[in-house]
Parts: sequence; structure tokens; C-alpha cells
Amino acid sequence: MTALATALVIASALMHATWNLLAKRAGGGVEFLWLLSAVTVIAYVPVAAAYVVVAAPEFTLQHGLLALASAVLHIAYFTALQRGYRVGDLSLVYPLARGSGPLLATLAAIVLLGERPGALALGGTALVVTSVFVLSGGRSRSGQSAAIGYGLLTGLVIAAYTVLDGYAVGHVGAAPLLYLLLADSGRAALLFPIVLGRWGTVRETWRTHRLEVIGVGLLSPLAYLLVLSALQLAPVSVVAPMREVSILFAAVLGARTLAEGNALRRGLGAVVMVVGIALLVLA
Repeated sequence: MTALATALVIASALMHATWNLLAKRAGGGVEFLWLLSAVTVIAYVPVAAAYVVVAAPEFTLQHGLLALASAVLHIAYFTALQRGYRVGDLSLVYPLARGSGPLLATLAAIVLLGERPGALALGGTALVVTSVFVLSGGRSRSGQSAAIGYGLLTGLVIAAYTVLDGYAVGHVGAAPLLYLLLADSGRAALLFPIVLGRWGTVRETWRTHRLEVIGVGLLSPLAYLLVLSALQLAPVSVVAPMREVSILFAAVLGARTLAEGNALRRGLGAVVMVVGIALLVLA
């Protein structure tokens, strides 16, 4: 894996952990999801327009259909994640989602995209996934079965959109910025009929969680844009598990902002993760 791809994934992971902390604080809901989608579109349309003028990237009907499918999957992703955060802790739901997702994505990339990761990549993937479950506690907590279920469901959707988007930008040549913006626009359009009848709740969500909406609306697409760019430089089976360094960042953010403990377990999980990421870099 190249140094540029590694840097893109690590920067993305830090942004991802940050916006998940903001989403946890906000509590979520379809109104929150629509607002952050609208913020994304408004913020990134000028950037995309400038990119089109300067680079004139090719964009086909196939790219558009794949982006629409990605929009549907990302609605499912945000919905499952938000419901998980409503009933469970960030330190439980986030690692389960991020840990199960890359494992499934790697398997799907091998089966569906014909990727053949080497021994180092497979070993690194195994260590990263193991570290995720060490950081999350390694076993179910009483009363947290719903949170665990939503975490695993989120991981399943992560695997689906990772493989789909990896195919779009890595195999059929979709420009990451345009692809991402079209997917986010599709998400906002699909959700609009739902929030149209809840405009009072939309205004209240904006009033009480404006900073979280803006933060997630800006950081979420930027983090994923970096991942899509990395997928142009490295295979899904390597990029997907390496993204899980975000768990380490989430552990630090959780300890500082949510007063979460278990420092010894977190330290052990961090060491295992660093070793796994080192193997992925060498793969």
C-alpha cells in the first residue's frame, strides 16, 4: 500500500471518528440525516463545479446508477447507526460496526471483485478486526442486545457500500468527488418527501443541533471522499480494514469527552491495531 493511500485512510479515519462523536451527541433521526445531507450538497456543489471545469472528468449513466444505489445504502447505514447510538454506547456500537464491516467487505471483494490479498493483508485484516472487538469489550453487555444488533447491521451495510463504491471508483472509473456528491444529492432527494411533513421537527433539530449537523455534513463526505481516493490507489481488501484505525481515534475521543474508562483494554487493543495496520501498509 502506497504512502499516499495510507495517509488518505488515516486522515479519513480521524474525521470519521470525530463526526460519529457529533452524531452520538445529536441523537440522530431522519430530520438530522436530511439536514446533514442538505449541508453536504450545499457545501460541496461549488467544489464539484470547479472540479468539472478544471478536470472535465467522464461521468456515465452507469456511474449515476451506482451513485443512486450508494445513496440508498447510505440511508440504511445512517439509520442503523443512529438507532444503535440511541440504545447503546458509542464505545460498543461504533467498534462493532467498524469491525464487522471491513471483514465482510474483504470477503466480498475476494468473492465479487476477484481480489486476491496476500498473507500480509489477510493477517493485518485479522489483527485489525481482533483489535476492534478488544476495544469494544469482546463480549455482550447486559441489556445491550439491541445495540449489538444495530452495530452488526451497520457493519453489514458498510460492507455493501464499500464494495459497491470500490467497484464504482476503482473498476468503472467514476470520479470520486462527482460520485460522492451525486450519492449525497440522491440521499437528500429520497428523504425530502419524508421530512416535508415534519418541518417543525426539522427546524427544531436545526435550532438545537446546528453545530452537529454542520460538522457531520462537512466531515462525513470529506472523510469518505478520502477513502474513495484511496480506493483508486489500493484494493478494497486492504483499504477497508485499514480504515478501522478510526476505532483508536474514537477510543481517545471517548475517553476525553465521554469519560470512558478501561484504559488497559484500550491500550492492548491499540497495540494490536497498530501491528495490523503495519502489516496492511507492507502488503
